[in-house]
Amino acid sequence: MGYAWEGLCFVTRTQANWRLHLVAAIVVWIAAVSLQVSSLELAILALTVGAVLALEAMNTAVEAMVDAVGESPSMQGKRAKDAAAGAVLVAAATSVVVGVSIFLPRIGMLLNAR
Repeated sequence: MGYAWEGLCFVTRTQANWRLHLVAAIVVWIAAVSLQVSSLELAILALTVGAVLALEAMNTAVEAMVDAVGESPSMQGKRAKDAAAGAVLVAAATSVVVGVSIFLPRIGMLLNAR
């Protein structure tokens, strides 16, 4: 557990995208509580947010490994970095779709109630 916390602290200190995703996760959590999403919806949100954060941390690990190999990475190193970044993008886009499908109907109801 100590190494895991050390890794998360490193990612938090050094990765702007991780911090951005972390802020988004907090906003999602506040919205979920405020809009009283169901337990199932909350679980789905937690899984998607967790996937984005986990993949962002893994992306950082891939980048660090490629960078450790040498200053000018090979084409394979570039592909590894690009693929890891692409994985984060897919997860983030999926989480937006999940968030919109869960929150948009509730926001619509709130706006129509006024």
